[in-house]
Amino acid sequence: MAIRYDRPVSSAARFSRLLGAFSLVLALAVLIAHRFGGLATPYLVLLLFTAAGFALLAALLAAVGLRSLWMTGAEGGLAALAALIYAAFPLGIGAFAAERYMTLPDIYDVSTDPVAAPDWLSTPKADQIWLKRNLVTPEDREKQIAAYPELTGRRYEGALDRVLEAVRKVAKQSGFVIVRSTGTTEPDHEPEDRPAKPAAGDEAVADAPGIVPVPTPRPYDDDVAKLIRGANGVTLQATNRTLILGLRFDILIRLREEAETTFVDIRVASRYGQHDLGFSAEVAGDYLKALDAELLGLAGG
Repeated sequence: MAIRYDRPVSSAARFSRLLGAFSLVLALAVLIAHRFGGLATPYLVLLLFTAAGFALLAALLAAVGLRSLWMTGAEGGLAALAALIYAAFPLGIGAFAAERYMTLPDIYDVSTDPVAAPDWLSTPKADQIWLKRNLVTPEDREKQIAAYPELTGRRYEGALDRVLEAVRKVAKQSGFVIVRSTGTTEPDHEPEDRPAKPAAGDEAVADAPGIVPVPTPRPYDDDVAKLIRGANGVTLQATNRTLILGLRFDILIRLREEAETTFVDIRVASRYGQHDLGFSAEVAGDYLKALDAELLGLAGG
């Protein structure tokens, strides 16, 4: 008489597959809703945490199912393997975020001028919900310098208008949407300051030159003089969303004409949370690299 051996069934393995599939669907759904829908970033973070938690539980149950398969030959090996595959994506996102959270400073605002960062033309506002953040402090700037020493401003040996054209072009290519701007590329001139033309019948001054050079005194190096010289500059404020995750950032680009060069500074701030996981520095660094490539040959020290 033949003996039939009934293999035990691992309930943990089967449940892990369902849990892993749920975590994967949840992660994909919230990412799509945030990128193309109206899901706010704080809810995205919360739901991704939830998906990663379910994925971790699925991986643990899958490990129990594989152990049962090894020890007693229980059914459920394929279900446990499927659970691990499903859980890989949510766990990968969680591991990536955790690694950056632990290794990078808890700042959300970076600037190529940490001493005198350009001021926002319009203060960014967003409902932080549960991702609250603090005001930027000098200690935050020191953390930025230590973590991102390569994030510095750029000096280009070119006129302000030429550099501004490249700045706008690269901003458009980078997906920046300019919302406000101030400043001008030309000094202010009043029409009445122009020299008057001599009358047609005035023979006494008919042969006089149209423009007579008038010596001007050297300006004093006081606050007023600095303000006047600094007026010949441009500041652009823009917004941006990352391509895949759709994270929102506020950006400020400041151009200042100094002698025969133009100095460019950029400030990038994540809109939600105290910790930007290094994305703000990446946005600023990628933009400056693209600007260097656009103005190749004009970059200075």
